[in-house]
Amino acid sequence: MAVQVFTAVTGAGWESELVGALDRDAHGVTVVRRCVDVAELLAAAATGTGQAALLSAELRRLDGDAVARLHAAGVAVVGLVEPGDDAAARRLRQLGVAQVLPADADPEVIAAALRDAVAGVPDPGRDVADPRAALPVTAEPELPAAGPGGRGRVVAVWGATGAPGRTTVAVGLADEAARLGVGTLLVDADVYGGVVAQVLGLLDESPGLAGAARLAGGGTLDAAALARLAWAVRPQLRVLTGLARADRWPELRPSAVATVLEEGRRLADLTVVDCAFGVEDDEELSFDTAAPRRNGATLAVLEEADTVLCVTGADPVALQRCVRALDQLREVLPDAEPVLVVNQLRRGPVPGDPEAEVSAALERFTGRRPRVLLPADRAATDAVLAAGRTLAEVAPGSPLRAGLRALAADLAGVPRPAAGRRGLRARRPG
Repeated sequence: MAVQVFTAVTGAGWESELVGALDRDAHGVTVVRRCVDVAELLAAAATGTGQAALLSAELRRLDGDAVARLHAAGVAVVGLVEPGDDAAARRLRQLGVAQVLPADADPEVIAAALRDAVAGVPDPGRDVADPRAALPVTAEPELPAAGPGGRGRVVAVWGATGAPGRTTVAVGLADEAARLGVGTLLVDADVYGGVVAQVLGLLDESPGLAGAARLAGGGTLDAAALARLAWAVRPQLRVLTGLARADRWPELRPSAVATVLEEGRRLADLTVVDCAFGVEDDEELSFDTAAPRRNGATLAVLEEADTVLCVTGADPVALQRCVRALDQLREVLPDAEPVLVVNQLRRGPVPGDPEAEVSAALERFTGRRPRVLLPADRAATDAVLAAGRTLAEVAPGSPLRAGLRALAADLAGVPRPAAGRRGLRARRPG
């Protein structure tokens, strides 16, 4: 059966000739609609009458969100660029178009690319509005070493609702990795209330992640542009600040966030992302709509990350929330293997030995033991907030800082630093 194809190459002088050539039976391709713009193409894709779309790089208002919606509708995408136009080809690939061909390619080659693209598109099992629909499935169960060939790693710092200390862990990890000589990018992707800028004493009105997402949506983001948008806190640490107001969350489209993280891999050896807690879907938006979804950015980060750190507090309320959050994560991302990080470990909230009790409870109710247990150090964290600086600057001898430094070394794939005079290090359950 011939592959049903939409074309959207309006304005190209070779369009009519190419469409006629593709329609020949010998190619196994049938052009069912010639669309004049992105809006018509998306409307046609929603009808379910086509399996692939052939786009030109010059198509007006083509962005990453449009390509993601095509993929979500089960429509494979192949791009065409003018011969030798490497910039246009790169832009299409950044928008999510995997196969890009020169416009003067033989019609049989283009038809074969369309057939191959359709063969590689899974049957759409999610609604067109679902932000996960256009994301690849990846998982990394172990703490990774540094990425090969200059390709950096992405670590998502996630956890249940409440205040388990996600931002404290994310900022501490990024700062310690940078101090270990690892080029690090810290990204604030919390759509409910990111405060990384405030914690570090930075201006939170800078474009930051929202500006990077806008460039990514238009296919013009690269590592140099990302570096310009990020604060250079120190030579090895850049910070991409988050949304100044939580109601701006629609600016962080999942496909754009995924592109930002991909460019982050090129900019830094380690990208640490402070993300929000929510991973559930809004059921009212799940049907017959392509409305943005607030948790889409978080799902994109968790999907793209090489390692997901699940941060939980060490009191009974935080542990219960953690157990439930892990169940939710398993439902939406069944292949994810989060690494448990217990924060704020102290005597008082649980009877007996807090390390043993918390580890046993998590193993019983989640099936996994925590990888790292970080001690509570209220005096140090208060000093950090008061000064707008990091643990290493205001409390270098803090046991919390020692634990974060050891974890940062493991994530970055560098040797753990020697313990200081106090012999403080991260506690890891046996």
